[in-house]
Amino acid sequence: MTSDGAEQRSPAWLLGDGAVGGNLQSIWPALVCKRIDGSTPRYRRQRWATPDADFIDVDWLDPDPGLSDPATPLLILFHGLEGSSASHYARAYAQVAQQRGWRYAVPHFRGCSGEPNLTARAYHSGDFEEIGWILDSFRALHTGLRLAVGISLGGNALLRWAEEAGETAAGTVGAVAAVSSPIDLAAGGHAIGRGFNRMVYTRMFMRSLRPKTLRKLALCPGLFDRDKMLAAGDLYDFDNLYTAPVHGFLDTDDYWLRGSAKPHLHRIRIPALVLNARNDPFVPAASLPGPHEVGRHVTLWQPARGGHAGFASGPFPGQLNAMPERVMGWLHAHGS
Repeated sequence: MTSDGAEQRSPAWLLGDGAVGGNLQSIWPALVCKRIDGSTPRYRRQRWATPDADFIDVDWLDPDPGLSDPATPLLILFHGLEGSSASHYARAYAQVAQQRGWRYAVPHFRGCSGEPNLTARAYHSGDFEEIGWILDSFRALHTGLRLAVGISLGGNALLRWAEEAGETAAGTVGAVAAVSSPIDLAAGGHAIGRGFNRMVYTRMFMRSLRPKTLRKLALCPGLFDRDKMLAAGDLYDFDNLYTAPVHGFLDTDDYWLRGSAKPHLHRIRIPALVLNARNDPFVPAASLPGPHEVGRHVTLWQPARGGHAGFASGPFPGQLNAMPERVMGWLHAHGS
């Protein structure tokens, strides 16, 4: 099923149309909106031991993450590449969850909580096994309604989990949503490696990823070629050197092919919302799925504006809560 009901009804047009607007609508929220939208959410952190003797850190909005009221929905947010519970979109969802009286938690992918992890493994866009373990852990902690949203990388990984889980997914979460997710990893990977995207976004990600990966090399000598990593200019090179081989893929092309959610959307058996702005600089509009490429459980929202994980609204525009409110409303309506 498809819908254009997510179209912005706000002065977001002030940030422009086309490629320029897509970039402004991506950058403005990340840099400015969190200074406008209010106070920083107060989280309480839990550390979970993973089955392979590593850990992940989970930030809870609740004063006491051990408390669980079955009548209260729990929203689980999976962040994007090098994101965290402090990312502008995570803060926006936290605010809406607090307003609604929901429980809210952000599990950090390995290495994204501010402390290096213990093994060579990190995370990747198709990491459905890690998503499954995390969701199973939440199921043990909260017996009420569980809903999940993934932003960018986290959304693709969440959809891959739903695809692999099939009919069994309904026992774990009521509904899922993927926001600004590059569900065609090759299209997104090539887009971010060109022109303005390469100069701005690729450099930003590499400034964060490269030092983390070099610490992995110190932990696991011989993991990859250090000189080649220092010379890596984009995410394609990075994935070829590290992400693909460490996580069981032949190379970047194999990873991007097998990790993409788009070819398997028809396999999803729980309500799933796939939301992508058509001016997202990371996700070419031509790569987005049409109604004929998804199953009956999948709803497509493809507004003209919003950029990448932006969707700013309000008079400046300077608020990010409008789209999280709509996404969470959809999740609650379809997952209950």
